[in-house]
Amino acid sequence: MRHETGPNVVMTCSVRNMQNRTYLTAGQESHCQLYKVNIRMVDAAEMRRGSFRAENGLVRRRRRTVSENDNISKKDNNSNTTEKRISFEIRPCDSVQTDFGNDPLQRIVVISNNGKLMATGGFDTKVRVWSFPKMELLYVLEKHTKELDDLDFSPCDSKLISIGKDGLACVWSTAPARNHSPLLTLTCQPPSGSKYLFKRCRFGLIEEEKGAYRIFTIANPLARSGKAQGLLQMWEPKDGALRRSVVVGESLSALAVRDDGRFVGVGTMFSGSVDIYIAFSLQVW
Repeated sequence: MRHETGPNVVMTCSVRNMQNRTYLTAGQESHCQLYKVNIRMVDAAEMRRGSFRAENGLVRRRRRTVSENDNISKKDNNSNTTEKRISFEIRPCDSVQTDFGNDPLQRIVVISNNGKLMATGGFDTKVRVWSFPKMELLYVLEKHTKELDDLDFSPCDSKLISIGKDGLACVWSTAPARNHSPLLTLTCQPPSGSKYLFKRCRFGLIEEEKGAYRIFTIANPLARSGKAQGLLQMWEPKDGALRRSVVVGESLSALAVRDDGRFVGVGTMFSGSVDIYIAFSLQVW
C-alpha cells in the first residue's frame, strides 16, 4: 500500500495481531479501511513466477512486500540450498466512515492492545470508539474544538488519550457510559512560558510496578520565530501532574515507547535524528 497525495489519501495506519490473524487499518480520507494480512514463506521460484488469483471475477496479481533481510536458506532433499522469503498478501475487507463534516478526513486510527477496540479521530474534532474487528460504533467522545492529532490506548486498555490542535490532551475511560467526560485534561507546560501545542502522546509501562504506567507527550512551539525547540514531557496518569520535562534542540515529529516501558524515543522534524531517553528519568541514553 502506498502513500498518495491525491484521492484516497492514506493518513495513518495501525496493525494488530489477533488469534493467528494480522489486521491492518488505514485512514482513506473520511473512511477507515480494514485489511487482512496473510503471511507465509515462499521460495525464490514462486516469487519469480508470481501468483495469480481470481477475485470478484477479475484476475489480479498478488502484491508482495519482501525485504532482503527476510531471506531464509534451507536444504532440500538433494542437499541443495533453497532460498525462502516472507511474503505479505494484503486483502481489503470492510470500510466504515469515521469522520464527518464539511471536509471530513480521518487523521489517526489506533487499535487497542487486546484487539477489541479501535479509536479514530480527524477533522471533525470527535474521538470515535469502535468494536474491532467488526468496526461497529460504540460511543463518541467530545471535548476537543480542533482536529485530532494523536490517540493511544493504555497498556491495560482501560484508558484512552487524545490530543488535538486546540492544545489539549484528554484522558478518557474506555468503559461504556451514558455520558463520557475526560478523566483528565492536560495542557502543555513549557519552561519558557511560551505557547506550545501537543504533537504526539503515548502510554508507557512502569517496569517495577505491575499494572502501572506513565503518559509521555511531545510538543512544539506555536510561534515559529527563532529556533524552534521541542518538548518531551512525562505525566502522572492519576492526577495529571507533570513529572519530567526535557527541551529538545528542534521541533519534534515522532514519539515511541518500548513495549516494556524502559526507553522513550523521539524523532525530529527537520534533521531526521532520533534521540533515545531512559523512561523514568528522561535522561539521554
